Amino acid sequence: MIASFWLAQRTQSTTENVLKARAQRTVLVRLLSTVQDAETGQRGYLLTGEDRYLKPYETAISDIEPRLRDVRAAFKENPEEGPAIEKIDETIDQKLAELAKTISAFNAGKSSEALEIVKSDHGKDLMDQIRVLIGEAFQHVDKKLSQGVEQQRIDAAAARQFSLLAGTFILLTALGAIATIVRYTRQLVSARNELQELNTGLENRVAERTADLKRANEEIQRFAYIVSHDLRAPLVNVMGYTSELEASLETLQALTNDPQFHVLATAEAAKAAVTTDLPESIGFIRTSTQKMDGLIKAILKLSREGQRVLAPERINLADFFDSVADSVQHRVSSAGGEIRIVKPLASIEGDRLALEQIFGNLVDNALKYRAKDRPPVIKISQVSNRWGAVDIEVEDNGRGIGEEDRERVFDLFRRAGPQDQQGEGIGLAHVRTLVRRLGGEITMSSQLGRGTTFRVTLPSKLNIRG
Repeated sequence: MIASFWLAQRTQSTTENVLKARAQRTVLVRLLSTVQDAETGQRGYLLTGEDRYLKPYETAISDIEPRLRDVRAAFKENPEEGPAIEKIDETIDQKLAELAKTISAFNAGKSSEALEIVKSDHGKDLMDQIRVLIGEAFQHVDKKLSQGVEQQRIDAAAARQFSLLAGTFILLTALGAIATIVRYTRQLVSARNELQELNTGLENRVAERTADLKRANEEIQRFAYIVSHDLRAPLVNVMGYTSELEASLETLQALTNDPQFHVLATAEAAKAAVTTDLPESIGFIRTSTQKMDGLIKAILKLSREGQRVLAPERINLADFFDSVADSVQHRVSSAGGEIRIVKPLASIEGDRLALEQIFGNLVDNALKYRAKDRPPVIKISQVSNRWGAVDIEVEDNGRGIGEEDRERVFDLFRRAGPQDQQGEGIGLAHVRTLVRRLGGEITMSSQLGRGTTFRVTLPSKLNIRG
């Protein structure tokens, strides 16, 4: 801004100087031309005596004084030119006196005297001196004009350079502003998108948590019912057989108080109470308490598993399932069956122990509940590799699960089909708990008599959900 103002002021000053120099040159030219007109009119009048030549002389004489005033005014601001202007003024006065003298002599009938004055070359010398003085003034003015024009050229070049620099600066500033605006806009868009994603993610997480809480609440209700029912059954047995013990003891006490204790019938009743009733009741009590102990241990096992800290690591599923297959290969071979692992398989981040328990349990169930009329075939495959998740299927050709049992196989202490295998009914409940802890889900499809397929959906990166 300052440079632009300075250039404008300098250009204006230079322009004013050039205009003044041109005005000075113009008034000098007019002055010289007027003096020459006066001399031309004087010469024509002296040579012809005709008045038509006198008129230009008179006009020129009347114009000389205004011309001199114009010259003085034009050079008023140039005091260094003052002496030269005064000299021009004096010389013109002398020339005008010479011209007036010749005209007066001629008008007085002294034409020869007038011609003698002309022939003396005094007037010519004065005119030459006027030309020289005005010529010198021309030179000074032309020099100032040249300097002014050169300065204008320099100023114009500087103005162009400044304009170029200013334009470049403005362009860079504009580009910087545009870049800033674009960056700011991108940041706003990015922030808005992030906020939208956060909102969407928050809504999804809230929905997931709500679904989890609802599901957990339902499971707790089922668990409370199952536990209360399954624990109540052996407890009722204990209470019932305790009553049997009390009854047997009352029988023994009555016998000991009977004076006929030695009678055979009484002895047989006592023998039956001691050898049959009491051991049977004690056996049932022991069985019931063992069942209660097993149920409590299973509950504690699930509780401890829910509290274990997950340890994420990178797991190559191909190597992992080879290890799972190797761990049960002797059971598979002894049953004449096989385990098929369909490769390639992805790599995921997960908890190795949890995965071993999940898939180890599924493979163990496939072998435990195999069909009696055919060797077991277990197929492990990756059916999809979606963004952020993989789907693993464990398919068997076992005895399958009936329609009525499909909803309850994942419940605690619930078992499907004939109870011809040892178990507590916590395997699949444990599996589902572990899968959900890893941030995944497990589903099942089955046909009775043909086999069962479990699909386990796992995140590619461990998502600890509690």
